Amino acid sequence: MTQIYTDQVSVASLVTNTIYASGTVGAILIVAGLLLADAGTVRRRNLLNSMAEKFIGFFIGALLYYIVGFALWASQFYIMQGGTLGDAIADWWLGGSLMRARAQHVSPEVFPALNDFQIFVFFLACFAGIINVLLHFSVSERMKPAAYFICAAVASVVSSALSALTWGPVGLLTNPGFHDFFGVGFVYLFTAGMGVTFAYLLGPRPGMFAPNPQVSSYLAPQPALAVTGVALIFAGLPMVILSCLFFFQPGEEPALMAVSITMADTSVGLAFNNYMLGWTGGAITGAIIAYVTKKYAYVLLGPLSGYVAGAAAYDIYSPLQTLIVCAIAPLVSYLIYEFTQKRQIDEHKLIPLFLGGGVYGLLVVGIVKAGTPRGGYFGITEGAYAFQHATVSFGMQLVGVIVCMGLGVVTALILWPILSATVGVKNGDAPQIEGLDKHFWDIEPDVPTYDGAPAAHKR
Repeated sequence: MTQIYTDQVSVASLVTNTIYASGTVGAILIVAGLLLADAGTVRRRNLLNSMAEKFIGFFIGALLYYIVGFALWASQFYIMQGGTLGDAIADWWLGGSLMRARAQHVSPEVFPALNDFQIFVFFLACFAGIINVLLHFSVSERMKPAAYFICAAVASVVSSALSALTWGPVGLLTNPGFHDFFGVGFVYLFTAGMGVTFAYLLGPRPGMFAPNPQVSSYLAPQPALAVTGVALIFAGLPMVILSCLFFFQPGEEPALMAVSITMADTSVGLAFNNYMLGWTGGAITGAIIAYVTKKYAYVLLGPLSGYVAGAAAYDIYSPLQTLIVCAIAPLVSYLIYEFTQKRQIDEHKLIPLFLGGGVYGLLVVGIVKAGTPRGGYFGITEGAYAFQHATVSFGMQLVGVIVCMGLGVVTALILWPILSATVGVKNGDAPQIEGLDKHFWDIEPDVPTYDGAPAAHKR
């Protein structure tokens, strides 16, 4: 009979298994929320095609993550213990020994808490897919499907490698001091770097900034769906918070202590309350901006910007610090968004949320929480990976922002000429005006759309 290692499947291990499994549920709710937000804001003639491309892009990201992405992220722990990237790939690629193992048959001396790590593959695979959904927001209606799917595959691999550097306790940037609780860098800033570069190179959609007799406007057709989508994202993210924590048993007693993914001191309750206050601060300021400017988009951009700005430090901020930091974020998003709109850059989500709230949020952590101990790994008392040996600093936050955004920009700039010379990049004006649902799927909208005189564009 095959030996059973009860430590791998104890009741205590089931508790952490359940905690991390809840994060996968939260991630799936986020996907649903993003798809609903898309359904509420994309031009009706392109709705089916836009949803289909996002849906396929999500699963391309998930597949690539199973093939190699998780091995790239997990390599930071192997290197900490004297192993190599090759060792991580051998264990954690899609056919790897630990990917296919039954936890109860693997000695804890070989790999402790195996079930937790296997569940984490699912969790992070969802975010590899979410990165592609977010990327599509910036190229929707303009990029050819084949080009987008290739970009999705590349983004999945590159962002996975970036996550090994910038998200976790012992990555090349996180171990010395870069602090990012929620993965703002490798999820949001990397995607924004790619997306904004593509948006600039693709140019605006017909009728977006200049009058077009065949496209009346780009007003959201179903704002209620967008609101529902944002509410689903709000509902899903608390479960993701739980998966951004490590749980250790500090002594002989059957107790679990939480530390953040960066090994900073935190607690579940603190992170949850900070999350709520991040949305609240952003929502109040966003509502003020919306009513003053008469631009309804800030009703939703406000709370989202507040969330993104606080996400890097929900584990270490005090509640009051979170509220203040996140209440300022929509103002930053507003200034950056209006600046890019005046320059007719046709991107309406990643710029205000990630280039605005995300960059601001990562940098302000280095000011507000400078000197906070973090990094290393629990239980290691000396050496390069000693528990909490490093501290938060503005310099490391700045380096992280530059690396995450810069890698996104570079990835897009490398892909652009390759795609241009092969499958092509841009849908022409004619298919965009006619509607991509008609062009690709021979489907007309279920209700008539107005194609009369041009109307002013306002979001």
